[in-house]
Amino acid sequence: MNYRFYNARLLTMAADKLTEGELWVQGGRIVYVGDGRDADSIGSAVKWDREIDCEGNLLMPGFKNAHTHSGMTLLRSYADDLPLQDWLFQQVFPIEAKMDGEMIYHLTKLAVLEYLTSGITAIFDMYLTPETTAKACVEMGMRCVQVSGTSGQTDFEPSLKLLEERYQALNHDDPLLSYFIGFHAEYTCSRELMERVAEIAHKYKAPVYTHLAETKAEVEGCRERHGMSPAKLLDTIGMFDYGGGGYHCVWMDEEDLEIFSRRGLTAVTNPGSNTKLASGIAPISDYLKRGINVAIGTDGPASNNCLDMFREMFLVTGLAKLREEDASAVDAWEVLKMATVNGSRAMYLPDTDVLAPGKAADIIMIDLHQPNMQPLNNIPKNLVYSGSKQNVKMTMIQGRILYENGIFTDSYDVEEIYRKANEIIDSLR
Repeated sequence: MNYRFYNARLLTMAADKLTEGELWVQGGRIVYVGDGRDADSIGSAVKWDREIDCEGNLLMPGFKNAHTHSGMTLLRSYADDLPLQDWLFQQVFPIEAKMDGEMIYHLTKLAVLEYLTSGITAIFDMYLTPETTAKACVEMGMRCVQVSGTSGQTDFEPSLKLLEERYQALNHDDPLLSYFIGFHAEYTCSRELMERVAEIAHKYKAPVYTHLAETKAEVEGCRERHGMSPAKLLDTIGMFDYGGGGYHCVWMDEEDLEIFSRRGLTAVTNPGSNTKLASGIAPISDYLKRGINVAIGTDGPASNNCLDMFREMFLVTGLAKLREEDASAVDAWEVLKMATVNGSRAMYLPDTDVLAPGKAADIIMIDLHQPNMQPLNNIPKNLVYSGSKQNVKMTMIQGRILYENGIFTDSYDVEEIYRKANEIIDSLR
């Protein structure tokens, strides 16, 4: 469909200033961003399916959720108020062992609904059955980058074979989909398995992502097992020779930071999950000082428990200020970049970073006619410090409006998605 958005405020994220004007979408791509003065000469032959008066509201790139486990909607509020290791090994892993691909397909659909209400237009997902996650996302219209969660100490040959098969298949199935090489974490994998994953990364010259330095105990355990930190271990075996990065990255020392800087790696911070599980506060200011790319993820709905990028953005800067004891630490503009431009870079989605002609039409509209957005002293800072999901007026992915004015596209059977999720947890409880 062809859309003309007019009377809009535009935050393209290509620069830290707002403009006013129009944005046009044709065939899933942005074809015009400007003040509208040259609109007649450029678009005289265009037939619009819809012309949308933005009424002074804000258009900006959608948020990129750079770390999540969508199928874990099953476990929202199922096992809370526990230490991470008890939560993971005693509660999460046992019930996940009972889940199958069909369940994850339905549970991912529930997550997608929540992403859309938060203005999230792309997700970086790691979960158990990538094929059914991919199917759910394509059906729902969600842009989805997945990463392998390979883990285990023995008999891992089948999982590595499957990793390669998925890498080859899911990078070509649909333009909404892509798939990365990865593994769950150092503490759930043998060194031999990680070395084999690194070999596959070298074979395809591919980036690798994994959970990394999430807790102090994880890092101390790695030093006991291997005599070095997780980041140092992975660098030693060549895991990051073609880029990638880590999820969480809370307990990083100077050598770890040097590795991330030298390798051009991304640190994906997950402040909501890290706070709830008492994992610690990531050294965001240190990353920024070294020019390390920082993106933001919600983590899964079992550990957060919501998939809300507004809450994550506030926590990124709020916790950094507490950690540094400096109210000027991690400016709101940097946080917006993390949630949009940097997330696109982390997920290798260069067409989704900013609003510009030729880019993918992954766009959100923010309702500025809400009390929490007024007065309009500084709209970017409003988004980070006072914004909320109630301000998401529209979410568009690849030129399709999937959520608008509190209503999902009529191609979704929302109540059936809710019913199915409750049926699944009731069957496994």
